[in-house]
Amino acid sequence: MYFCVVGLGRQWEALADDRSEARIRVTLEEPEHAGRAAQLLAPLQPHRAAPNVLTFRALGRPESVRRLLERLDEERIRGSLELIASDPIPAAAPEAPAPTLRESWESALATVPADWSDLLAELELESSDWLDRAAVNTTPLNPRRDGARLAFRFRSARRFGYGASPQMVSRCLARCDADGIRGTVRILRVLSDTRPAHTQGPVWQLGGRTV
Repeated sequence: MYFCVVGLGRQWEALADDRSEARIRVTLEEPEHAGRAAQLLAPLQPHRAAPNVLTFRALGRPESVRRLLERLDEERIRGSLELIASDPIPAAAPEAPAPTLRESWESALATVPADWSDLLAELELESSDWLDRAAVNTTPLNPRRDGARLAFRFRSARRFGYGASPQMVSRCLARCDADGIRGTVRILRVLSDTRPAHTQGPVWQLGGRTV
């Protein structure tokens, strides 16, 4: 399919397809202009297929291609465009779903030492609409709001001491998941193989406050 009447920039608008990866042939009316045309189209990495023929590839219909072809029009380099081949643009792979709160917790647990005994964790919510419901669902964790942030902090103990068991944390977070609550769970502090003597376990102080 050739368009010899109008400029190359206009031909491009009629020829290109937003949904395809195209191979384009530029056939020049005057072969002596091929060198200059190749210079103007350099960003497209054109291939000199014949004394008066250049080819290049384009993905979709970018404005940058039209502007480059219009440079040829401005220098009165005449020719025609031909679509040699066209392939559909591959569909983008679907984004992986964000991990649930329970999955976020289990992923965080996988990063701590195997002999961990006590940890301080945080549940950060994506929306203030979920603050009240999340507080109810995580009541067994004794969550504490972290100032004005949309976050609750809680403790977990693997064997004994102060803090919910990791299994209880999983169950509470699963309740939040069932209610459509989204956010992130992260571990802030962790201790290994603590052995409390007549106490409920270690004490952390953050910003002068006991947590």
